[in-house]
Amino acid sequence: MTVGSMENVEVFTSEGKGRGLKATEEFWAADVIFAERAYSAVVFDSLVNFVCHTCFKRQEKLHRCGQCKFAHYCDRTCQKDAWLNHKNECSAIKRYGKAPNENIRLAARIMWRVEREGTGLTEGCLVSVDELQNHVEHFGEEEQQELRVDVDTFLKYWPPQSQQFSVQYISHIFGVINCNGFTLSDQRGLQAVGVGIFPNLGLVNHDCWPNCTVIFNNGKIELRALGKISEGEELTVSYIDFLSVSEERKRQLKKQYYFDCTCEHCQKGLKDDLFLGVKEDPKPSKEVVKEMIQFSKDTLEKIDKARLEGLYHEVVKLCRECLEKQEPVFADTNLYTLRTLSMVSEVLSYLQAFEEAAHYARRMVDGYMKLFHPNNAQLGMAVMRAGLTNWHAGNIEVGHGMICKAYAILLVTHGPSHPITKDLEAMRVQTEMELRMFRQNEFMYHKMREAALNNQPMQVMAEPSNEPAPALFHKKQ
Repeated sequence: MTVGSMENVEVFTSEGKGRGLKATEEFWAADVIFAERAYSAVVFDSLVNFVCHTCFKRQEKLHRCGQCKFAHYCDRTCQKDAWLNHKNECSAIKRYGKAPNENIRLAARIMWRVEREGTGLTEGCLVSVDELQNHVEHFGEEEQQELRVDVDTFLKYWPPQSQQFSVQYISHIFGVINCNGFTLSDQRGLQAVGVGIFPNLGLVNHDCWPNCTVIFNNGKIELRALGKISEGEELTVSYIDFLSVSEERKRQLKKQYYFDCTCEHCQKGLKDDLFLGVKEDPKPSKEVVKEMIQFSKDTLEKIDKARLEGLYHEVVKLCRECLEKQEPVFADTNLYTLRTLSMVSEVLSYLQAFEEAAHYARRMVDGYMKLFHPNNAQLGMAVMRAGLTNWHAGNIEVGHGMICKAYAILLVTHGPSHPITKDLEAMRVQTEMELRMFRQNEFMYHKMREAALNNQPMQVMAEPSNEPAPALFHKKQ
């Protein structure tokens, strides 16, 4: 599938939603409906020295632009590829004396491209940047104030010799970034590293239970089918994390994207009973449930604070206490239990307490399987982590089973060429080999495993990140 080939889709008016995209042919799970390179994109302010400004890969050693000393690249090839987009930015940074924030940098890159190519449709685009929604008229007082500051800074940064745009047009571009900014992740898809504008993707409407997912892979986004999509069916993605009750998701969508979600899951409150699930026998009173929700909220705040401060043993202690109190009240699909299980399994894995971590990870995955779409990327990543944890704990069969399950999901959501899928395939082959050995001679297997782990440093889990998992769409905090 070539980037920019858009024959499989067409723009149409979606009832109650404005413009949307629909399929012009049938698709099946894992099909790439279209791929698209960013119209413009920038690295986050916090990562400008650690991520290549062209391909968005995290690298240990990056080459710095000798002129502005701001832009960083993998090598000469990435630097050369960047020059068309970096040329104006380079001289503007030198004139301004420093690099402005990511929002200003992205707006400027968009406008330099408009200056070069005009405001019409660019090759392979179904919609121009001018036609994307900005929702500036829906901004609250605080957002209006932020917009004014951004426009002021932009005008100081924008070079006098470049084409001059009206304040209204500059405001439109900032509004477009606010509504349509898509999060770019590093090459393994584990960390959010930048934000970009993808005009075709901007046409895809939201559904809490979508038929597509978006993945950033090798410099472009791919819109991938999660299951069978019929000809003429609207294509949808989820703008937010599904793991919230429908009222909370609707509130978040209204606040961040200015629309009322009318998807089936929100209208019917599907899965809400599971998200708020309580034990059946004996069933706790409403009062007890209410108290437990409040206790869980308070404890999760303390857990987050301890995690941010790197006090991981304190995190584990708080999680254990919380889970013990939740046990007689909440079902295993309850959001508060799942958030606690996710946190404690991640931190225990980092501390290499794999056996305890594996127990919690299994419970978490059991809950997730009842809630998520079977081909959900977040589910796939969670099952992968749980599989690794169980493998480290010596639960070879469970670990291998989970790694196979995760691999099947990621083949759909990420595709076989994505680095994380390739990693997972290697793990699947390794655990399968070990499982065969384990079944043939358990004693010899444990001896060999012990020797292997003593001889080589164990692949320890990464330190729990203070960053949430990369969300699909980037919102200014």
